Amino acid sequence: MSIEQELMQRSESSCELCKSTNDLSVYEVSPSDGSAEQSILLCSTCKEQFEDESKIDANHWFCLNDSMWSTVPAVQVASYRMLKKIGNQDALDMMYMEDDVKAWADAGISTIDSSIIHKDSNGVTLNAGDTVTIIKDLEVKGAGFTAKRGTAVRNISLTENPEQIEGRVNGVKIVLLTCFLKKS
Repeated sequence: MSIEQELMQRSESSCELCKSTNDLSVYEVSPSDGSAEQSILLCSTCKEQFEDESKIDANHWFCLNDSMWSTVPAVQVASYRMLKKIGNQDALDMMYMEDDVKAWADAGISTIDSSIIHKDSNGVTLNAGDTVTIIKDLEVKGAGFTAKRGTAVRNISLTENPEQIEGRVNGVKIVLLTCFLKKS
């Protein structure tokens, strides 16, 4: 039996992430040995968004709320990676994977260049997971609120830009300029 036939049987002829039955093809979850165990069946929409991050539509990925609970390790890994890409930390916090599956998932995620150094307004180096405090009231464009001075932003994420970090304020994930932050 071919890999595609195995995956069709395993997935009941539907995309293993969004359950679409249109235009299905095999997608190897890297690093992969090319086996059915390390591959998944994806529709053209899911596959296109996995292969080209500029085409990611976060609304399409609400389907991950179901697929992240799959018993198939390759589906778990693909769900985990896409949840990371779209920044759905709440779903990631709920997700459970065996240690070896989690290591596989992390192995395929590109990491931030370690030569980029993020510094707060006082010149203190910031690391992913740090807690920072906002030092000036900041109007959050598009969200309709002001991030108040003194607000603690916990568990920050670093970006490719050394002058920006990502964090949650009022339950909304936003990008903050490091010049308006101090490490707590």
